[in-house]
Amino acid sequence: MTTPLIDATGVTIRLDGHTILRDMFVSIAPGEIVTIVGPNGSGKSTFLKALIGAVPLAEGRVSRMPGLRIGYVPQRLAIDASLPMTVRRFLSLPSRVGQAESAAALDKAGVPDLAGRQMADLSGGQFQRVLLARALLERPHVLLLDEATQGLDQPGSAAFYERIEEVRSELGCAVVMVSHDLHVVMAASDRVLCVNGHICCQGTPEIVASAPEYRALFGSGTRGTLALYRHQHSHSHDHDHDHDHDGHNHDHGHGHDHHHHDHSRENAS
Repeated sequence: MTTPLIDATGVTIRLDGHTILRDMFVSIAPGEIVTIVGPNGSGKSTFLKALIGAVPLAEGRVSRMPGLRIGYVPQRLAIDASLPMTVRRFLSLPSRVGQAESAAALDKAGVPDLAGRQMADLSGGQFQRVLLARALLERPHVLLLDEATQGLDQPGSAAFYERIEEVRSELGCAVVMVSHDLHVVMAASDRVLCVNGHICCQGTPEIVASAPEYRALFGSGTRGTLALYRHQHSHSHDHDHDHDHDGHNHDHGHGHDHHHHDHSRENAS
């Protein structure tokens, strides 16, 4: 049996006297893509932080493989627009990174030509790719993404998650993602955890999308949307369509509309 990279056993988290999560049992195996979905305030991001030891546990434990390297891509990162800083310089903070190493990370993130660009001039999709490159500098065993596509449009999100699949294939790392982009991110997943203060259901995307607990939280229409996206995702690769990995003009739609959340009304959970 493969030794898990991270093993959370009976994790309960209380903040300010309130129970945020209870009885969480989750193991992350090498090379798998795990997505955590749930409504706002369900504890998704808190659990991700618990996996890296950033929040205290009220009960339970989190075990990590000795020597585990973790790459982390946050929801957002504020940078003063008036501060001149190139992408290469950003990747060298807080410790200097060689030019070849930073170039390799940018290439893996799908933005090999951005090293000399100013951080303040990047589009939303480019900015997230640079954050991904920064995480990849760690040569991670596991990559954690906390709603890393928040604020991107649907094609930009789809392009980002395609790149994540490619990174997983190239590096063999596990990926744990928190996301609201249900149909897009679930289609890229090996396993989905539906969380609302506890694990409501888990399994393959198809199993979770048909689970009563999931449909009670997100509506019955998401199952059909997932099936539609999976069909189009396969169709696009079968026909070898061009993709703009900058996160723009990347059309998975083929003339169909996808249901997606209005992120302007959502708060980080």
